[in-house]
Amino acid sequence: MLPFQDYIADPENLLPYNGIAHYHGKLFPHEESIHLCQTLFESIPWENDVVHMFGKRIVTKRKVAWYGDEAYAYKYSNSTKHALSWTKELLLIKQQIETVSKETYNSCLLNLYHEGEEGMGWHSDDEKELKPNGAIASISLGAERKFSFKHRETKETKSVLLEHGSLLVMKGEIQTHWLHALPKTKKVKEGRINLTFRTILK
Repeated sequence: MLPFQDYIADPENLLPYNGIAHYHGKLFPHEESIHLCQTLFESIPWENDVVHMFGKRIVTKRKVAWYGDEAYAYKYSNSTKHALSWTKELLLIKQQIETVSKETYNSCLLNLYHEGEEGMGWHSDDEKELKPNGAIASISLGAERKFSFKHRETKETKSVLLEHGSLLVMKGEIQTHWLHALPKTKKVKEGRINLTFRTILK
């Protein structure tokens, strides 16, 4: 598995201040991206996500899976997951993004969106289990989707279109100062798989 020749090795920061978001563009060739997307869709033991908000238990249409070097416990939205052992495909992707981003990761949260009307509201990945100011590498496979950032104080927003097979790396103080979201849209009818590689504190 080799990087796509058109990926951006040294991209500009998408954010004007208080954090870093590097969009590297397409990391994998089109055919390889299709193969990875289909393989993960069929082989991952997807489960509906469960979110606890305002005393209510909400089961999302979006499905998730959690992998890592060890059976790490990861708690978010008052729900705890334990990591599964890496698959061959996930390890290959992990090695590739570690080479490109010059960072290391020990876990990965996968999200499966069946269509554009499934999304993610404003939030930050600032759970206590995560390495402070650690890098989070996001791989997108499938439908192209808009991804947005909003500064907590100034409310300034920035957006980027995440392409099939692309890599976005967030790091520095971004989780402290910026929220991010995957807006819902009725225009997208195809599915998308998102892989976010992270570093869990042992």
